[in-house]
Amino acid sequence: MTEGIEKLKCLIIGSGPAGYTAAVYAARANLQPVLYTGREPGGQLMITTDVENYPGYPDGIMGPQMMEDFRKQAERFGTEVRYEMISKVDFSGPVHKVWTESGKEVQADSVIISTGASAKWLGLESEKRLTNKGVSACAVCDGFFFRGQEVAIVGGGDTAAEEALYLSKLCPRVHMLVRRDELRASKIMQERVLKSENITIHWNTEALEILGEQEVKGVRIVNNQTKVESVIPVQGFFVAIGHKPNTDIFKDWLDMDNTGYIITKGKTAHTNIEGVFASGDAQDNVYRQAVTAAGTGCMAALDAERYLTEKGII
Repeated sequence: MTEGIEKLKCLIIGSGPAGYTAAVYAARANLQPVLYTGREPGGQLMITTDVENYPGYPDGIMGPQMMEDFRKQAERFGTEVRYEMISKVDFSGPVHKVWTESGKEVQADSVIISTGASAKWLGLESEKRLTNKGVSACAVCDGFFFRGQEVAIVGGGDTAAEEALYLSKLCPRVHMLVRRDELRASKIMQERVLKSENITIHWNTEALEILGEQEVKGVRIVNNQTKVESVIPVQGFFVAIGHKPNTDIFKDWLDMDNTGYIITKGKTAHTNIEGVFASGDAQDNVYRQAVTAAGTGCMAALDAERYLTEKGII
């Protein structure tokens, strides 16, 4: 082996519920996993306050605390967690090569990808300032906190339609801000939204500013045809303009859909490259929940263990 090159049985790229769960299972299977956290250790949950829908936390838990618990559990069984990013990969051979940002080469018999996805934001200063203070990119995660209150949601695709319908079951009025004069959502989702009596669609509308200091008080909007501005008093503001999977460094190697989500085979974590497995939001554009990410992290580790056993590596 070339001097300076590290050889591993199991490399995990990315943290969050998927990566840390994969690490727990891989470590318990004696795969001696090394986990590179990436630029955002803990993933999207690090910018989430109260998590109330993850089993086992009856009183809820703060997102960062939950990720710290996951990390400690992974380390308890022997996972080595490294706070660095993988910047390049080469999956051309039976042994997979990756390079860290500092230029170190690491070779691994199996690789578990759990790089997650990042929510797309509008880019407003007020949006950033009020994140977790009434601004959210996940209605299923946070809608519960706005029961009985008026809310706004931005977006016109299937995700926005689904989340608007979800919110409509909790909130007396949902204001849907759509920048065009039509929805991009599938026909059935459009019909459901249009039939919902407590969803008000504001066509040709964009958000200019979310109002409030420590909590959301309203949203200032503009009609992009008439240029008329107005304010809608709301207590919650949801952004549903999509997510971007953090998978760019794998695009030359792995099969992906047209939005960059890694395609896995059937009910497994297997990718098109033997010995490379994908889990969490990097391959899930449907559910995007902590509990489902953790589940696929488990699957990836079990698939990796079976693969290494079949190859006679362990």
